[in-house]
Amino acid sequence: MVASDEYTACLNRLYRLRRFGIKLGLDVIGGLLAHLDNPHQHFRCIHVAGTNGKGSVAATLASLLTTAGYRTGLYTSPHLVRFNERIVIDGRPVDDQEVVNAYNAVSGAPMQGREPTFFEFATAMAFSTFHRRNVQWAVIETGMGGRLDATNIIHPEVSIITNIALEHRAYLGPTLAVIAGEKAGIIKDRVPVVIGPAQPSVLASIREAAETHQAPLRRLGVDFRIRRRPDGSFDYSSPGHRWHGLRLSLKGPHQYTNAALALAAGEEIASLAPRIVDADVVRNGLQRTRWPGRLEIVREHPTVILDGAHNLPAARNLGRYLCGEAGSRPVTLVVGILDDKPFRAMLRALLPCCQRVICTRPRIDRALPAERLAAEARARGATVLIRPTVAEAVKSAIDMAGPDEIICVAGSLYVVGEAKEVLDTPSDMV
Repeated sequence: MVASDEYTACLNRLYRLRRFGIKLGLDVIGGLLAHLDNPHQHFRCIHVAGTNGKGSVAATLASLLTTAGYRTGLYTSPHLVRFNERIVIDGRPVDDQEVVNAYNAVSGAPMQGREPTFFEFATAMAFSTFHRRNVQWAVIETGMGGRLDATNIIHPEVSIITNIALEHRAYLGPTLAVIAGEKAGIIKDRVPVVIGPAQPSVLASIREAAETHQAPLRRLGVDFRIRRRPDGSFDYSSPGHRWHGLRLSLKGPHQYTNAALALAAGEEIASLAPRIVDADVVRNGLQRTRWPGRLEIVREHPTVILDGAHNLPAARNLGRYLCGEAGSRPVTLVVGILDDKPFRAMLRALLPCCQRVICTRPRIDRALPAERLAAEARARGATVLIRPTVAEAVKSAIDMAGPDEIICVAGSLYVVGEAKEVLDTPSDMV
């Protein structure tokens, strides 16, 4: 059993790598992995990129593969509460000893011209752990973009691009078409690619990349389809399979699209993982999928919902969900947003069904001041309170809410993570 101080020391050294910021490119991650005997070449991969939904798609695919009986790794970012959440095997985050083992393995690699970034180091840790644990399949979510993202060192069996919106323009480019070209950088020679709804300029960039790499392209609504039923279930159909009356554990109408992408990707790897298209595996895998902090209901009476909603498309999805779910129930929004996000537009999307807004600020230094959010919310007619920390905001919301009301914590995954820390304490302390 690892001593807690050893685990903490490793994480402290790892987090100090954040001072090197974001550096896109594959040379450093390639050097780290070469030192580790290229662990990523010892298991099969699925690669997922996009602006929104990529984590849900990755989690769904991992659940399908685990349900089918394959030892499955899942690598995602960021974590909500503990670093271990980034590296998951068969539905369970790795333990502290595995984090220490992976850190020690990667830290022995020689310098590759510059210090690795936090994300490069963490990616190498994940791949090392998957190899050591004899993972058969690994579902890998990109961190940022695709072409020069550290995860793009892998050679997947299928690539998935969920959707594209304007984000990280300083790194990925100024237009949807350019950003799509960066995301499409995960497409490999003759490796099939599955994509969701796409604007014309986005589709053109992805199609060009697919044609360049002779990669078969499968599009939702063209090559595979879903049909929602009034009872909340849905049907999936493609030339190869038809599944009827499927149900999701993940909430929100956008999750039907994410599930469809996961199922289509599953079809693409069925020759290598045939059990993934078994009808019982499909049904059970969808219902066993867990993706914390995304329309996650963590308490009842009052109902407490956590949803990162960290950019404009996600905020719009959440706003629609709240308006449809709340009915006549009052909603309190606990919100904190980072300074690189379109906070005014996000608030416009989130506020219509909220009777009360508690503005706060997570601990990360990139967060907007709560006072700035509050001024915008008041300008839109909201009843607004300010609490300096997420913990105080969550406690205030619970104290003020009646048992039939809804509390929604949103605006950033950092806010959601801090809220989970509070809500995981015994109920008499909150």
